[in-house]
Amino acid sequence: MRKLLPFGLVGYLLPSPLPSLAGTVHVSFVHPETYTDASLSGGYGSGAEQWTLDEIGRHLEGLGARYLGPRQVLTVEVLNVDLAGKIEWWRRPAYDLRILRDIYPPRFTLQYRLAEGGRTLIEGQETVVDANYLANPAIYFSPSDPLRFDKAMLEDWFRARFAPARSTASPRAGFLVN
Repeated sequence: MRKLLPFGLVGYLLPSPLPSLAGTVHVSFVHPETYTDASLSGGYGSGAEQWTLDEIGRHLEGLGARYLGPRQVLTVEVLNVDLAGKIEWWRRPAYDLRILRDIYPPRFTLQYRLAEGGRTLIEGQETVVDANYLANPAIYFSPSDPLRFDKAMLEDWFRARFAPARSTASPRAGFLVN
C-alpha cells in the first residue's frame, strides 16, 4: 500500500491531458464602497460586506462550471449590489434584522463579456431584478443561506443569458432584466 501511494499522488498532481469540461468565470467588484446594500446586517463593517461579496463571487464562479461551455470565459464586473430585503433601522428591537418585503427585491447591476477562443460571444450591462423573489419555491430548500434570494436570482439570470441552447431550463416568471 505504501509503494502505491507516491505513484497515486504523482498522478493526481500532474495536469490532466483532457481539456477542462467547464467554463471559467472571473468576477470583480467595482467600487464596492458605493454599493447600495452589500451588508447582511445593519452594520457597515467591511468584514460583513466582504463576506457577502466573496459568497456572491463564489456563486457566480460555480454557475460557470455548470452552464458555460468548456472553452468559454465569462468576465463579470459587479457595478452595484442591492440585496433582497432592507434593514428597517427604526425597528428598535430588530435594528440589525433584514426585513423581506415585496418592495425590497434583490437588484444587481452587472457588466459582462463572454468569450470563447479569444472571440467575444456576448457582452453587455444589465440591471437584474427579481420582483417576485418571495414567491420563488427554490428558497425553501436552503433556508439557512442568508443570500438565497440573491443567489436564486443570479442563477436564473445566468442560465437565461449564458446556458447553451440545448438546456431545457428556463427562468422563473417575474425575473426582470433592464
